[in-house]
Amino acid sequence: MKNGMKLPFTKMHGLGNDFILINCMESGDNCMDATDLPALARRLCHRRLGIGADQLLLLYPSHVAEFRMGIFNADGSEVEMCGNGIRCLAKYIWDNGLSDKELIQVETPAGIIKPEKVNGFVRVDMGKPILDPEKIPLNIPPQPGVKNSKLIVDYPLQAGDREFRVTCISMGNPHAVIITDGLSAFPVAYYGPAIEHHPLFPKKTNVEFIEILNRSEIQMRVWERGAGETMACGTGACAAAVAAHLMGLTEGNVTIHLGGGNLTINWDKDTHVYMTGPAVEVFTGAVDLNSLT
Repeated sequence: MKNGMKLPFTKMHGLGNDFILINCMESGDNCMDATDLPALARRLCHRRLGIGADQLLLLYPSHVAEFRMGIFNADGSEVEMCGNGIRCLAKYIWDNGLSDKELIQVETPAGIIKPEKVNGFVRVDMGKPILDPEKIPLNIPPQPGVKNSKLIVDYPLQAGDREFRVTCISMGNPHAVIITDGLSAFPVAYYGPAIEHHPLFPKKTNVEFIEILNRSEIQMRVWERGAGETMACGTGACAAAVAAHLMGLTEGNVTIHLGGGNLTINWDKDTHVYMTGPAVEVFTGAVDLNSLT
């Protein structure tokens, strides 16, 4: 992008998890190829000095699907997948006439994801959860006399001044799910970073603190890798539903209550996870990159 040119953007959110979306469809793979994207994400997502968002989304054409999504956290780190983000990306595609299909295919670093229009919401086939510790990935030390487990459920983890029991899952990005009492008052901002950066997680991790309300409802707060506590996390909601079901605490169809609203997650063991929820356009605009400090 040439100096002095203004960058068009669309501000969107999924349950309060907010995004700056930049359309690179016309420019293709050359869109902002001379731009330092991590630095751009940090500048645009800054709550006081930029537009403000949890993440930056980039919409590209794809050579293997209909569209491709790039995702950068507010701290500039690139991530593999974002459930709320892909719902917003899909809504943008439909609202701007880029596809008239009810179901579209979007290439992501986590694979091809398939959003679908359902009764005014966006339903996303999130694929199968990844439970293999090596693929999440996790640094699990060998334990004498114990065979390598393919499930890390209720695993002891010391962080800060206390021990947690974590269940670890990847939904294309890593998650650590923790059952927590007194969730509304729990110090997520204190323990979230300690777990995110724990040596168990070589690529860091998202952390879901959950409270089981009943067999079909879960309350959740989330500390997102590279973004901090957010109002919602789609992949985190999927991970929470999978973890609770693996532990026998919930059924396969659950409602996840988050700070910004509710997501419906469906998962029967050994099948794909389906996430259904809203996506909202907030406003559009253009920003002069030279004006950002």
